[in-house]
Amino acid sequence: MKKIYLLLFVVIASFNSCTVSLEGVSIPLDMKSVTINYFENNAPLVVPYLSQQFTEALKTRIRNQTRLSVIQNDGDAIFEGRITGYDVKPVTLTDNTQTTSNGTNRLSITIAVKFTNNINPKLSYEQSFTRSKDFPLSGASFQSLEAGLVRDINLMLTEDIFNRAFAQWN
Repeated sequence: MKKIYLLLFVVIASFNSCTVSLEGVSIPLDMKSVTINYFENNAPLVVPYLSQQFTEALKTRIRNQTRLSVIQNDGDAIFEGRITGYDVKPVTLTDNTQTTSNGTNRLSITIAVKFTNNINPKLSYEQSFTRSKDFPLSGASFQSLEAGLVRDINLMLTEDIFNRAFAQWN
């Protein structure tokens, strides 16, 4: 019987720590909520749906990978910022004898983020994140590829922002 109580004590003690840790994520137990403000698009090239898609992608990542509630105002942590860059540039060129453009291009998106940790202000940060994805046109128009590229880049950006806020790998 003493062994059962000892085992129960060890199990309870192991769950009674100061942080919750999932796959390298460290969120204080007293952090219950997060506010994610709308990320306005201030890039020189404005894509109308980018702000909404990025903001929702960040909310989805927080909901899916933490126990935190996403609330409108006054969260224990706050994400805010703006989209500062959206560029499409060629990264490889083809020779001049070809009649179509089969070179590789790169879509890059830059997000300026301010993360405020109201539980532990020392973990707050302001930082820009840039991610890119290369793509060949190969007969397809950029417009037909753009939505998938933006979705892929948003996943990479939200992972970087999430890890910087909650994994403290820096």
